[in-house]
Amino acid sequence: MNKSIAIAGLGWLGQPLAHRLTTLGYKVKGSVTSIEKATMLQQNGVEAYPVEISESGVQGEVKVFLKNADYLIIMIPPGLRRNTGTDYVLKMTHFLEEINNASVQKIILVSSTSVYDDSQRNVTEEDEPKPETIAGKQLRQVEELFNHSHDLETTVVRFGGLFGGSRNPAKYLAGRKDLAGGAAPVNLIHRDDCIKVLIEIVRQDAFGKTFNAVNPDHPKKSDYYIQKAKELGLEPPTFAETDSGEIFKQVDSENLGNVLGYEFKNKLS
Repeated sequence: MNKSIAIAGLGWLGQPLAHRLTTLGYKVKGSVTSIEKATMLQQNGVEAYPVEISESGVQGEVKVFLKNADYLIIMIPPGLRRNTGTDYVLKMTHFLEEINNASVQKIILVSSTSVYDDSQRNVTEEDEPKPETIAGKQLRQVEELFNHSHDLETTVVRFGGLFGGSRNPAKYLAGRKDLAGGAAPVNLIHRDDCIKVLIEIVRQDAFGKTFNAVNPDHPKKSDYYIQKAKELGLEPPTFAETDSGEIFKQVDSENLGNVLGYEFKNKLS
């Protein structure tokens, strides 16, 4: 096999993905945001390089990171939820310039289901995203930026809410009162499924595609988080009554099954 995969962002998802790809025989290298993080990973046998992507450009060992990579998986957190005013589009424009100067041509761009607005209700990959939030609009612009780069074959993967390992949203909601959106369907995906989906895209050479990567089970938010809190022995949250006029989105995938033949093993409900 000996294919080389570069992972931009060796974090909560990137590190276990790198480990799994290595066990499958791929040559894997990754980027982190500091020399200290890169050194720590290198000491643990991971080929890691410091690469910092900012609004002013790309610093660090980006050229050696991208050199001779057959595939590039981009999972760089946009940092848009913290309302820092960051320009994610500008940052990724700088990164795209570096990518275009390298030899890599096949890209997996990790995006988010937040590119869909709640007003769109039930959506699949066939529906054009119509984001209304600043974060959603920036994510969509970055998707288009890569899709319109003619020298690259880009597959966009829109993950739902991520959970797994130490990340369990029920912990953050436990004991909270009168939460909104209790009737909303959850749009979640476990980290194990994230990893399997990304590997299948590489294995099946499924580039030039778009995938909504969300578990097909969509229990109500109130039912799901109350039950999960109980399973963890935590105080369940309570939810406010839902206004009959509230609109919620449900994100599903047609392409995971039709293109990859992918099946989720874990049930949410």
